[in-house]
Amino acid sequence: MTTIVVIIHVIVSLALIFIVLLQHGKGAGIGAAFGGSSQTVFGSTGAAPFLAKLTAIAAILFMCTSLGLTFMGRQQAPSVMQGAGRPAPTQPAPAAPAQPASPAPAAPATK
Repeated sequence: MTTIVVIIHVIVSLALIFIVLLQHGKGAGIGAAFGGSSQTVFGSTGAAPFLAKLTAIAAILFMCTSLGLTFMGRQQAPSVMQGAGRPAPTQPAPAAPAQPASPAPAAPATK
């Protein structure tokens, strides 16, 4: 399920980038006044209303998939800080080595 949402998220984000790049900036009207061509492909009002609606739809889909991925990721993996309030478990100390029953005989002193 997560893989499908990630694929949709990537497609929507690329579409959003492409749609935003298709739109004209606010200064595009001045360029048309000095010899630019009119854009009558999308009708008399141009592509602005259509692209604005398409941008809004893509942005809403992007936000929904982002939230969906956040909730899915939260359910799968626990937080790193989940056990921060508890002390670390301690290991018992290793047992002391057993002492020999009788001491080792001392080496005779040679002169």
